[in-house]
Amino acid sequence: MQNKIKRALVSVSDKAGIVEFAKALADMGVEIVSTGGTAKALKAAGVDVIGISEVTGFPEMMDGRVKTLHPKIHGGLLALRDNDNHVKAMTDNDITGIELVCVNLYPFEQTVAKPDCTFEDAIENIDIGGPSMVRSAAKNHKFVTIVTNPNQYETVINEMKANDGATSVQTRSELARHAYALTAAYDSAISAYLAQKAGVRFPEKLTVSLSRQSELRYGENPHQQAAFYKLARNTAEPSVANAKQLEGGKAISFNNLMDTNAAFELVKEFDEPAAVVVKHMNPCGCAIDTDIVEAYRKAYTADVTSAFGSILAFNRPVTAELADAICESYSRWGKALGAGGFFAEVIIAPSFEPEAVEIIRTRKRWGREDARLLETGEIVKGNTETKEYDLRCLVGGMLAADRDLISWEADQVNVVSKRQPTEAEMTDLKLAWIIAKHVKSNTIVLVKDKAVVGVGAGQMNRVDSGMLAIRQAGENAKGSAMASDAFFPFPDNVTQAAKAGIASIIQPGGSKNDQLSIDEIDNNDMAMVFTGKRHFRH
Repeated sequence: MQNKIKRALVSVSDKAGIVEFAKALADMGVEIVSTGGTAKALKAAGVDVIGISEVTGFPEMMDGRVKTLHPKIHGGLLALRDNDNHVKAMTDNDITGIELVCVNLYPFEQTVAKPDCTFEDAIENIDIGGPSMVRSAAKNHKFVTIVTNPNQYETVINEMKANDGATSVQTRSELARHAYALTAAYDSAISAYLAQKAGVRFPEKLTVSLSRQSELRYGENPHQQAAFYKLARNTAEPSVANAKQLEGGKAISFNNLMDTNAAFELVKEFDEPAAVVVKHMNPCGCAIDTDIVEAYRKAYTADVTSAFGSILAFNRPVTAELADAICESYSRWGKALGAGGFFAEVIIAPSFEPEAVEIIRTRKRWGREDARLLETGEIVKGNTETKEYDLRCLVGGMLAADRDLISWEADQVNVVSKRQPTEAEMTDLKLAWIIAKHVKSNTIVLVKDKAVVGVGAGQMNRVDSGMLAIRQAGENAKGSAMASDAFFPFPDNVTQAAKAGIASIIQPGGSKNDQLSIDEIDNNDMAMVFTGKRHFRH
């Protein structure tokens, strides 16, 4: 059904493009009704405007809180034009139909994001009339076109020009769908703010508002469809969600995004120059150094087999020298396999020097796509403070928890062995502990000379995780530091570590059998540190 638009109600907070939109409507003979600041802006631009008070017969009052909540507005929006009783009610009550509503809402989220926002400021930026008109127009989209975003203006104008001033049922339906998504997200933001102010971490009803960023080629597997969404209340924290993909390279896949997030969240933990290599959600390489290039070389050589086709993350800018090192290491390994060329799925870093981008792009994988480059902006300590939930989906439900943001707590570390760890051992223990937090449980991580040498991830028992880490480390296990994400229920991991020549161990402690592990440590002249925290990662 096509309905020629004769009257439009225009009231927007975001005035981008509104003058041009209103002029285009007026040029097609549409009568413009408007309120407050929008009416002033349109009049100043030479657009004829009917004030809302002229329609309702009441002045805008209570500092603008009451202006559009009136039967002559909502009757004009909600009346069914093909219902004789509705049409009669409009005639009897001198109600003129409104066929188009252009509304966007008070900027509540932008207001409460300001550091100096008071509770009173927040309350005054809760829109009442706007959502009411949006919902009325959207409900009656059989007859009314609801426009809620400047990016919809061109589509509506073009369709009206092509259809004698009318929009199609399909367009009105699509716009209504967007409108209800807008009001749902708006209410979600208000609810979250009020819960936060009340000190309620887990409210009775939890609504998570997300905005689609892109549709993905497929999900975890090719037979699954997928899309990438961003939290509507997203912070400025440097992250995969906030990263900018530099031009070139194909779109990032579902699995790439998961792996890249894992890599970047680990590399953010370090103050020193750090490099992380991730494959299938687990770090197969991680190192710190005073020089980012050397940190990368140490991280890469930890497990060159797994590093091929992996995700690389850095907490320093990618320079031309670093780009050369990356391409050289991957090319050497690729040629050994008979493949040749450079192959990393994604490289994520605070920034990329233009020369570095050119080096990576011109030494791409064997005749196919470039590595995807993600730029996050500077990693500033303190930006990791967030009210986001760690959400996990179950069939029919969801778990919500705080993010695990605890890293190294120097004042909580407790040496429980007779032998004190050396300064170098404590440095390696710290690195191993931070890495273990980011590896799937059960996990054992071995670090030597500030670089990973072995990782045992995701095993059903901790002894098997230790076996895998020691096997990967080989001779490098001797003198290394071991980290376990959870306590040792038995001393078997200590015995295993001692046989491999591991020098020191860091673990949470807290088992009723802790003393057995401590005794085994002392019997082998090793050092052991308790942290008092565990880092399960399922």
